[in-house]
Amino acid sequence: MILDAYLRDSETDALIADAALASAMLEVEAALARVQGRLGIIPQEAADEINAAATGLKLDLPALSEGTIRDGVPVIAMLAQLRAAVGEGHDGYVHWGMTSQDIIDTAQSLILARVMALFATRLDDLIETWAPLADRHRGTVMAARTRNQQAVPTTFGLKIAGWIAPLLRQRRRLDTLQSSGQMLQMGGAGGTLAALGDQGPATAAALAAELQLTLPAMPWHNQRDIVIDIANWLSLLSGSLGKTAGDILLLAQTEVGEVRIAGAGGSSAMPQKTNPVLAEAVLTLARHSAGQIGAMHQTAQHLHERDGAAWTQEWLTLPGMIRAGGAGLRLSQEIAQGLEVDKGRMTANMSPTLLAEAAAYKLSEHMPKSEAQALVKTACTEATADQDMFDLLETLTSAPVDWTALRNPANYLGAADKYINAVLKEIRR
Repeated sequence: MILDAYLRDSETDALIADAALASAMLEVEAALARVQGRLGIIPQEAADEINAAATGLKLDLPALSEGTIRDGVPVIAMLAQLRAAVGEGHDGYVHWGMTSQDIIDTAQSLILARVMALFATRLDDLIETWAPLADRHRGTVMAARTRNQQAVPTTFGLKIAGWIAPLLRQRRRLDTLQSSGQMLQMGGAGGTLAALGDQGPATAAALAAELQLTLPAMPWHNQRDIVIDIANWLSLLSGSLGKTAGDILLLAQTEVGEVRIAGAGGSSAMPQKTNPVLAEAVLTLARHSAGQIGAMHQTAQHLHERDGAAWTQEWLTLPGMIRAGGAGLRLSQEIAQGLEVDKGRMTANMSPTLLAEAAAYKLSEHMPKSEAQALVKTACTEATADQDMFDLLETLTSAPVDWTALRNPANYLGAADKYINAVLKEIRR
């Protein structure tokens, strides 16, 4: 669609396109034939013919779509084309002992492995782009905002570190998924592999090795937590990217102006506007992915040994979450590479009462904390443009406070620098 063109990513789309699924299904059928030929389950000559045909076949995708309309799965139409390519004599050995769900789920595992490899690279690149900015702006003082109100001083470097930290956790979670979440599916008609007799488990083990997939303890046709784990990760990833985009949107508002997003969009009516479309897109994708995760969790209620409704719901839901993750990563990288920081606006925007907490704690060294807080609250309430909070405090108390030092927000940053160092150190680990 025209309207969602900027919410898409061509590289991600290609990995999950119909052509990619068709290719992955043939890859599974070819590997199955090779394994079954080696194990003597089907004649070696038949295995060679099937492998050659599956490896070289270009499937008729519209025919697969028509087959899905007719049968509810594309595998039957795919098998008709593959058997025709194999030819009489050996075509009966195609897909020996398997069921449609074996092929689709295993093909999906291959596709997800490629998607996760792409996302791992992009996530690494994004982290490596944010890291030097966090280091560079460790001394750029700005207002921390809680509940949309200025709270205490912080640094832009610490804010960026706060964007990086969840990405590092998503990266570790992705490592786990890459090692355990890409599983072979092979159970035959009802999850018993009965058609292969006592060679079923050995065939599954050999096929998993052939395709470089994890071998589960048993077929998982009706155990969809494996796919839901991946969906959870995709939603968390999009959410982490969306949090950063949301912060940037607020900082880029005209009235705030502390950052600017390169490549912002124009307005058809207002020539002065540069709309922050990249950040808006990332936040939109995060909200979309969060909305889809509930639909994915519905697929956990997969009835009996195979549930066509729950399985089909995955097909409706998971691709959109994958697209959101891929586009979100690409757009976030564009934002990080082109973000402009206005240190002057960060300084100018800091409220005169931003150091109220600092004043209260400094005064509590000389009086009960409750009295100190009450005194500072009075000064905040009565402060004017001509007499700020600190001017008033100097008239309200004789406590021996170094008011000049206390006025400097850079003196009230606590462990900000240590936290930045800790996050950057974790990147290098």
